[in-house]
Amino acid sequence: MDKVDYKKELKELYKASAKKLSIVTVPPLQHLMIDGSGNPNNSIEFQNAVEALFSVSYTLKFMVKKTLEIDYGVMPLEGLWWSDDMNNFSSENKDNWKWTLMIMQPQYITSALVTTAIEKVRQDKGLSTLDKIRFNTYDEGMVAQILHIGPFSEEGPTVERLHTFITDNGYQMNGTHHEIYLSDTRRGDPQNWKTIIRQPISISS
Repeated sequence: MDKVDYKKELKELYKASAKKLSIVTVPPLQHLMIDGSGNPNNSIEFQNAVEALFSVSYTLKFMVKKTLEIDYGVMPLEGLWWSDDMNNFSSENKDNWKWTLMIMQPQYITSALVTTAIEKVRQDKGLSTLDKIRFNTYDEGMVAQILHIGPFSEEGPTVERLHTFITDNGYQMNGTHHEIYLSDTRRGDPQNWKTIIRQPISISS
C-alpha cells in the first residue's frame, strides 16, 4: 500500500516560517468547501461546517485506502475570510465576516467519490450541513505567506507584517485573506497554535 503525506509533497504550500516571509505560486488544487458568515467563535453554522468537512474528508480517505490502496493523511482545515465592506473587516466586527472553509483533496478524488462519501456520512451522522458542501478547484496563483504562532486573536501584528512586506516589495493584494490551520485547536496551549497566513498578490502596475 502506498503512503502519501501531502503536507510534505506540497511542502512550500503547507510549511511556512514565522521569521521569513515567502512568495510562492499555488497551483490549482481541488477542495471540499462550505460557505458561511458570522462570528466563528460563537457560530453553530461554523462548527457544523467544520464537522461536515472533516467527516467527508475522512470518509474519502478510507474509501481510497480500501479501493485504491493509497493511504494519505487528511489535509488541514483552511479558511478564506472577507467582508462585503472591507473597511469593516476587523476583529471587532466578526459578526459581519464572510467565510469559506475548505479542505484540500488529492487529485484522484472525483465528484462521484465525493457524492458517495457525502451519502455515507449522511447515513451515519445525518448532518444537515452536508447539503452545503461543494467540490471545486481553487486556483490561487501567486501569494505571500508567513507562519503565525499563537492564538487567532493575536494575528493582527502578523497580518500587518505580511501586508507591509507585500507593498514594500512592489506587489499589491488582489485576493482573499487565507488561513491554514496546522494545529488541532481542540487541545494544546493556544500560544503554540500554528497558522499559515496567506495573501494572494500581483505585481504592482
